[in-house]
Amino acid sequence: MIGALHLSMKQKQIFLLHFFYWLLIIFNGVVAGLVYNTRNLDILSVTIFFANFLGFYVNYFFIAPKFFDPKRFYMMIIGFFIGVFVFVVFRYSIEEILLPALTGRRNYKEGTTFLYYFYDNIYYSSLTVFVSTNLWFFKYYSKIEAERTRLIEERKHAQLQALKTQINPHFIFNSLNNIYSLVYQNSDQSLPAIEKLSELLRYSTKDLEKDVISLDKEISYIESLIGLEKLRIKNPEMLVFEKKISNPKLEISPMLLVPFVENAFKHGDFRNKGFVLEISDESRVLHFYLHNFKNQGMKDTASGIGIENVRKRLEILYPKKHELNIKDLESEFIVDLRIIFPYEND
Repeated sequence: MIGALHLSMKQKQIFLLHFFYWLLIIFNGVVAGLVYNTRNLDILSVTIFFANFLGFYVNYFFIAPKFFDPKRFYMMIIGFFIGVFVFVVFRYSIEEILLPALTGRRNYKEGTTFLYYFYDNIYYSSLTVFVSTNLWFFKYYSKIEAERTRLIEERKHAQLQALKTQINPHFIFNSLNNIYSLVYQNSDQSLPAIEKLSELLRYSTKDLEKDVISLDKEISYIESLIGLEKLRIKNPEMLVFEKKISNPKLEISPMLLVPFVENAFKHGDFRNKGFVLEISDESRVLHFYLHNFKNQGMKDTASGIGIENVRKRLEILYPKKHELNIKDLESEFIVDLRIIFPYEND
């Protein structure tokens, strides 16, 4: 999308450059007529303009693309002189062959050799070929830049999709085991637990495919996750979750906050401890704070991968618009994340 927009803007610029070049050529012809006191339109002014036009676009569409090779500079030199030769051939054919046959008038004296004519027109032709070649270079590199921009955007999108699919779903298996125990015991909590699990699965299968979701959906997922995890914790009241949300429809990338909460449950010490989770969005600054105690007996590299994925996604999605501080202490783990969201009219 961005690459196509970039190319469209460049195409407009290229068109304007062509337009102003020919406007300048016509203006120069008018001024020359005034300076040399030529009241009537000189036929030779028309022929030189026509030769200019033909030589310009034959070089632009055929010669410059054919002979452009950055690795072989001599090919571009050859292409330049071929462009000059084509211009001279056009002008010679029009002014020294076609014009005398139609009007009896010619630009040079009768008997002028083509070699002399070629040498005498190198200056005029060089300017036309030089401008034509440079405009083609501008078009060529604009296309290359647009393609590079498109590839960067596609690579970012692919990278984000890959990172999102690497989320560790261990909590789903834990939840199934907990629900099985509740159903086996005929507990009244079994149905609400199944409902929470279905919300988690719906989120991970549908919302995860989207580029952005509303902040309240991400928080709802976290609340369902906490609700399920409380089933296996002896002191669920020690899980403190506070939220102060004024913009629930604020859009964020899915699974951006969840991995930190999953990590806390997977590696936290909940025997006589809990955690503190705070989420707020004051002044369109999303603040996520999580403080939990670590279970010293558990080591798992998947946790580090999940958090590293979030770090990479933050760098891609919110460059210079976020601040992530993680304190991995001996017995505690603290995450402090701030994301600055632009206002709607920014």
